[in-house]
Amino acid sequence: MLSRQHGFKVVGRASNGAQLLDIVDKAKPDVVLTDIKMPVLDGIASTKQMLQTWPDLKVIALSMFNEENLIVEMLEAGAKGYLLKNAHKNEIAEAVTSVYEGKNYYCAKTSSALAGMIVRSKFKSTTSDHTIELSERERTIIQMICRQQTAQEIADTVYLSKRTVEGCRIKIFEKVKVKNLGGLIIFALKHKLVHENELI
Repeated sequence: MLSRQHGFKVVGRASNGAQLLDIVDKAKPDVVLTDIKMPVLDGIASTKQMLQTWPDLKVIALSMFNEENLIVEMLEAGAKGYLLKNAHKNEIAEAVTSVYEGKNYYCAKTSSALAGMIVRSKFKSTTSDHTIELSERERTIIQMICRQQTAQEIADTVYLSKRTVEGCRIKIFEKVKVKNLGGLIIFALKHKLVHENELI
């Protein structure tokens, strides 16, 4: 699937962690997509080893719904993003492009529980956000988006048109440098715009 995407070239495939290290050594890829659970050497251990040897390598973890603790461990090991294994091909391509460009990528289906775990973990985003200034309206809209309220519900609350709210949403995502709801929830939790118990 990736090899058919414009601008992508698959340079190797591995069936276990040890083989992955060997392929990375020979092929020198820009980005590695790796399963968290692999035979011989799991994704966490192989990620740590890869990044010790090739610190500029970008790693994306592939996981299942019930592997939230392991996802956090992968991020702490140095992975720049994670995807659920059933992610759409467009999201996979977007994730690879994002981490290649030096950004972090959070799966679109990130749960609020996992978002909270990431914020509380040792993982630190490399994205500089100390200069981001948000208006009171933007803060309100972020809070409502994180609570998964619709554009119409937000519009009714802040007395704007639905179309204006949709435009604000796009601008907010660009401003805080996130790609999807998962990234916005993590940003909002990190900056105390919402509390985890509001998202459950």
